[in-house]
Parts: sequence; C-alpha cells; structure tokens
Amino acid sequence: MAYVNPTPEDRPRAERAERGSGRHSLVQADSLMQIALVLPCAMLVGWFGGWCVDHFLHSQWGTATGLILGIVAGMISAIRMAVTALNSLSKPKDKRDGP
Repeated sequence: MAYVNPTPEDRPRAERAERGSGRHSLVQADSLMQIALVLPCAMLVGWFGGWCVDHFLHSQWGTATGLILGIVAGMISAIRMAVTALNSLSKPKDKRDGP
C-alpha cells in the first residue's frame, strides 16, 4: 500500500527551506558581488599577461594590448553575469513549471 501524505505541500522541501531562511538573499548578493569584482580582476590578468609578453619577448606593445583585452573580456563577462542575475531575479518564484 502506498503512503499518502495527509497534508500535501505545493513546493518541495528544499525550496521551502531555501526561501524560509536568508540563504536565498545571500546567494543573490554573492552573485551580484561577483559582477563588481570581475572587471578589475580581468584588467589585472590582462595587464600581467601583457607585462610578461613585454618582459620575455622584449616588445613594447604587450602591456597595452593585454590591458585592452582584459578590459574587453571583463566587460563581456560582467554584462553576461548581469543579464543572468536580472533574469533570475525577474522569474516568478511561486509558479511551478509542470501541472
């Protein structure tokens, strides 16, 4: 004989626990803080890579090129993360996907 829950619940247990605690808002805050850190980190990585090219290949264009590529990569990554964060914030949380 199958067990029937006398009080059926609309949402799964994990979703109720996540929304009941402050964990959901902390996860959102963490994803938004990552956006603020990705651009400076990408700039530093590009600058350091360009400096290494300049130092080891004795060129004069590596630092500027690495810095520009780091800025472009950081902006692309920041925009992607911002769009993903906006899409996750605008999703309705009470509607279920299936019947």
